[in-house]
Amino acid sequence: MAWTTSDKVMELRERSHAFDVFAEMMDGWRRHLSGRNASLLAFFSFLSIFPLMLAAVSILGFVLEGNQDLQEDVINSAAKEIPVLGKELADNTEAINGSILALVVGLGGALWASTRAFVGLEGALDDTWEVPVDDRDGLPVQRGKALLGLVIIAVSQVGTMVLAGIVNAAGLPAFGNAAIVGATVVVNIVVIASLYRFLTSYPTTWGDVWLGAIFAGVVYTVLQHFGTLIVTQLARSDNQALGTINTILGLLAWLSFIGITVIMCAELNAARKRLELDPNAGSSANLDIAIRT
Repeated sequence: MAWTTSDKVMELRERSHAFDVFAEMMDGWRRHLSGRNASLLAFFSFLSIFPLMLAAVSILGFVLEGNQDLQEDVINSAAKEIPVLGKELADNTEAINGSILALVVGLGGALWASTRAFVGLEGALDDTWEVPVDDRDGLPVQRGKALLGLVIIAVSQVGTMVLAGIVNAAGLPAFGNAAIVGATVVVNIVVIASLYRFLTSYPTTWGDVWLGAIFAGVVYTVLQHFGTLIVTQLARSDNQALGTINTILGLLAWLSFIGITVIMCAELNAARKRLELDPNAGSSANLDIAIRT
């Protein structure tokens, strides 16, 4: 018997709705093998980082050629998103040069790896919502939704940079950092809610995903700000080879924390919905949710 359905735990679940949701979330994490899904999400996200940065650098080389100040503003904003790699790019803006070959290779690799990462996220979300395999989206729809996920992320990055530019232009240094952090949290919440809402075969509503998106958005923002510090500390070494290995391990650890956060909060949304549809859902570890028509 799972601990989430033991006699003592069930007594606590009957007394507290919040604990009932928590226990159902943890039971869903166990039954859906969500730890495995989080690991796969981290792996494919890791594969997508390098080609995406190659593509981004190439595009900037063409679009911002001859405008060094604008290059630095854009890159400094984007550098905060990725530990170590972003800082290296920000410190070497003169290395940005447009290259057709790099652009083709980067975009091709980015689209393959990133869409695979989003397809993995779709499968993980379908698992959390317990969608039967035969009722899940087919390959064309999955890839289409994966491209939609890329668009959502790209638009969010542009939005974050615009907000940062507005705050900096306003000349409010005392409140500038707090305003940027606050805006980043809001953007992250909206982005994650959109991914939860659209990258699943289950017919979710905004009301189904808002709570998990808030938790995930806040935690993700914290990971963004402290990820660079953690990975940089791991990468410090007099041995270049060891430093490279530590950087890779640090990035994988950072992405793993993000994957765990995103999937765990998705489990939170699904757990709330299961208990809403059936208050006695927690009494059965094998209960499936029927897809709404």
